Amino acid sequence: MIEKNNKIYSLTASCAAGLETLVAQEVVTFGGSEIEQARGLVTWQGDLESAYRTCLWSRYASRIFLKLAEFPALDEDALYQGALTVDWAQQMRVGDSFSVDCSISQSAITHSRFAALRVKDALVDQFREQCGERPNVSVERPDLRIRLYIHQDQATLSLDLSGESLHRRGYRSDGGSIAPLKESLAAAIVTLSGWTPETAADTILLDPMCGSGTLLIEGALIYGDAAPGLSRSYFGFNGWKEHNAALWSRLVEEAVQREEAGLDKEWPLILGYDADPRAVAVARKNIANAGLEERIVIKQGQLAHLRRPAAKGVLVVNPPYGERLAEKDEAEQLHRALGRICKRELDGWQLGVFTANPDFGDRMGIKWEETHRLFNGPISCRLFCGRVQAEEEQEFVWQMSSEPGPPEAEEFANRLRKNGKKILKWANREGVHCFRLYDRDLPHYNVSVDIYEKWILVQEYAAPDTVDEKVAAERFQQSLAQIRHLFGVRRDRVFLKTRRKQKGKAQYQKQGQRKKMHVVREGDCFLLVNFTDYLDTGLFLDHRSIRVRVGKEAAGKRFLNLYGYTGSATVHAAVGGAETTTTVDLSANYLSWARANLSLNGFGGLAHETVTADCLQWLQEDRGEYDLIFVDPPTFSNTKKQRLVFDVQRDHKVLLEKAMAHLADDGLLIFSTNFRRFQMDESLTERFAMRNISRDSIPLDFARNSRIHQCWEIRKK
Repeated sequence: MIEKNNKIYSLTASCAAGLETLVAQEVVTFGGSEIEQARGLVTWQGDLESAYRTCLWSRYASRIFLKLAEFPALDEDALYQGALTVDWAQQMRVGDSFSVDCSISQSAITHSRFAALRVKDALVDQFREQCGERPNVSVERPDLRIRLYIHQDQATLSLDLSGESLHRRGYRSDGGSIAPLKESLAAAIVTLSGWTPETAADTILLDPMCGSGTLLIEGALIYGDAAPGLSRSYFGFNGWKEHNAALWSRLVEEAVQREEAGLDKEWPLILGYDADPRAVAVARKNIANAGLEERIVIKQGQLAHLRRPAAKGVLVVNPPYGERLAEKDEAEQLHRALGRICKRELDGWQLGVFTANPDFGDRMGIKWEETHRLFNGPISCRLFCGRVQAEEEQEFVWQMSSEPGPPEAEEFANRLRKNGKKILKWANREGVHCFRLYDRDLPHYNVSVDIYEKWILVQEYAAPDTVDEKVAAERFQQSLAQIRHLFGVRRDRVFLKTRRKQKGKAQYQKQGQRKKMHVVREGDCFLLVNFTDYLDTGLFLDHRSIRVRVGKEAAGKRFLNLYGYTGSATVHAAVGGAETTTTVDLSANYLSWARANLSLNGFGGLAHETVTADCLQWLQEDRGEYDLIFVDPPTFSNTKKQRLVFDVQRDHKVLLEKAMAHLADDGLLIFSTNFRRFQMDESLTERFAMRNISRDSIPLDFARNSRIHQCWEIRKK
């Protein structure tokens, strides 16, 4: 059959804001001319082949419109009369179905549904007058989809050649709770990140948080020169009366040949990971639907376990950004982890990170070369692009001044200098970054001095009644002056806290507030601490050795953290290779902190569960078995809302009995308490194999305070 119709049409492609240049570049290759761009639109002059090629090959456009008429529409009557000027019998048959979509901008006509109805009336009336019959309206896949656009009282009627949005490639299955990117946006992200059909075959495409796999599938389609519309069964021109079936068949055959040629060339590794097994299943199904099972590899894996898979590569990723406040905190820490891991593992790689929160790009510590503003639906997002450059971080080392300081509190200065000489040397040798330097060593200087990386926390304890308040305050200021002199530290790196008993909500973060967190290291773990808003910082320094022990014991094990607090022990278990972790605490705020700590280290998903519950009640209801359990209850707690009272001396027997019921036969439970007068129930020592490891669990910086906590190993006999 001979192809015909060399008519030139006015064509328009709609797209997501930010993709106009990419669409315009495509239109050039499709034979378009007189190309113009506006927000979310690209217009051009082209023949039918140009229009068909755009429908078949555009990776970034949403819909393709062919202009039928343009006329003034000051009111509904003018709109009706203008629609009658179109010869509808030239566009469709009376037995065909149709629909009319409408959008309005800055016009006297304001009701889009009524405007669409007036165009429908004009079309139906014209057919009824000419042949005595009328076509039917169909919303679902009509033979002809008509688009009405009214802007500043000017109406444009167009034929929607795409019929449905072009982002629907046909390979995506139901993602359930997973919210994937539109395929057109995903293709743009991959392209702008530096992935092209000419990318060398020894260069990997990697998505470490691949979700439903859309970025990787679009990357494979780009590399394989596969037409994104080739798998679609429906286009808006299928029922168009002027549709050139021969021309379309030729273009489809050409696309098939190009795809086959693309499959025959040498392919790079296209690799995706996700921590959620549900996402992995969805991604694999989508890849199978796209016929790319042999081209894309999907594995379940945590971001924390990402290792350099090849010398060269392009990493593209759309990390979660979090819609709620607590989720935002987790997402922010996940971006920190991503940046740190990329700098450690992917030196020289090209990187494209798509995020809805521009601040998250700054958290990654990458020097970005380009930033693209794109839209994911109505959400304004950023695509950060750059090349990873590994930086050799200079280790921060504290040094104490040997110069004499203020004459006041000289006794305190001498003791602090003596402690520092011993403890700083030990900390540098052992790689300890957070430790106690002074702990009320002298009766007149009732403070503790803790080092957290490059910050100093000074905690003042309430003076005894025998000491005048003014004298105590003066001594505290003198000790501060000596600390600042000895360490040469700026005021903004010294935090002050008064230790007093807090009640109720005073010790917890209020819902909806974001607190200032600082990142510190402990072994191979990164942890968030807060110096100003809580009774404690979120990291109990005296338990450092216990947490390190947990990390060493955790490889391949199911870990349970009861009274998990901010999850620092859970992080050690995860970094140590725990198969799963479960963290239980009654405070939702502390568990949010725990999830942020896990995210900061690249962990998340179903393998790392947090449970808001009373531990005793949860142990009664849970049916799980665990290989390693850490129990560190408070000395006393009283919650009015749940009417729960816990006393560690009174309740530890039933707590440990219930916890041991969940311990595997060859498992280990570590129990710790800071209650100084605690006495272990003797009946427990008869039932279980117990070993007091308190002495071994207290680190050097707390050696003077040997009763700060007690600790036991407990196993089944």
